[in-house]
Amino acid sequence: MIPEVAVSNPEKAYALLQADANKILKLIKVQMDNLTMPQCPLYEEVLDTQMFGLSREIDFAVRLNLVSEEDGKKLLENLERQLNVLHEAAQNS
Repeated sequence: MIPEVAVSNPEKAYALLQADANKILKLIKVQMDNLTMPQCPLYEEVLDTQMFGLSREIDFAVRLNLVSEEDGKKLLENLERQLNVLHEAAQNS
């Protein structure tokens, strides 16, 4: 949780978006470890839905000038990189 120590709205917004990105990463990791393989349509559907939702959250924060477009893009790119690492690890195991 975000501490209530004089944190600006942009900092809160970015922290919340980062927390959502971490939740997506954790969800996909659990799904890959326990439920389905990356080739499964269910895996792809969950991933696409979660990524779309996060991208809409980021767009909203950008429109409110709470997060820069560059920071939002970096957040998505970082999550995609981490997901690719998980995907490759699952393929190699």
